[in-house]
Amino acid sequence: MQAQTQTAARAEAAELVRRAAALIFDVDGTLAETEELHRRAFNEAFASQGLAWAWDRAVYRDLLRVTGGKERIRAYHAKQCAALPLSDADVAELHRIKTMRYVELVETGCCPLRPGVAGLLGAAKSRGQRLAIATTTSYANVDALLSRVIGDRWANDFDAIVAGDDVRHKKPAADVYVETLARLGLKGADCVAIEDSANGLIAAAGADIPVLITRSMYFRDDDFAAARFVLDDLSELGRLR
Repeated sequence: MQAQTQTAARAEAAELVRRAAALIFDVDGTLAETEELHRRAFNEAFASQGLAWAWDRAVYRDLLRVTGGKERIRAYHAKQCAALPLSDADVAELHRIKTMRYVELVETGCCPLRPGVAGLLGAAKSRGQRLAIATTTSYANVDALLSRVIGDRWANDFDAIVAGDDVRHKKPAADVYVETLARLGLKGADCVAIEDSANGLIAAAGADIPVLITRSMYFRDDDFAAARFVLDDLSELGRLR
């Protein structure tokens, strides 16, 4: 009975995706499992500047509740009782080094697309659906990843690309999805958002977009009760045509 229920849910999820005018993708954790590379890049940036900070997976999991790299640095710094002052310029420099190192790591080819992503993108294009990206990360990070895993002309496949620096408030605020809908010229109900975190779910739902969750390494135990569907990965959608 449980297997039949799961099969039915996957079929309903596939139908929701097929009927959407546009699919809007988060990036980190959704298109690829990038968060470990981000964590490593943060730690290497700290070491390069003589900071005795080392974010293990437990610390980083908590910090991921704070959206935005510079915001995470500030949040962690604020909790250090004996921390030296850290100016906005210091934070910006740490984040610049971290981004540079992240790009170098991505370029090694160690972070492929998650299962089912390539198939879903291809099926959507063949159906004439529009594609968009709505992410908290920077455009530079998106470009580094997708240039490697899709190709240098990846941006031509997307009708709207909205990154963290394009909006005033990051997820879980709805700003990035509101801006994406404006660029697409569509209503939320006409689209499907594909996310991996509770913050992403809240952001997309705030723009009245139905959400399909694909569980990722760091967020798989989040509360996804408000999502339309929750899948382990996008290969569960099967062969969409």
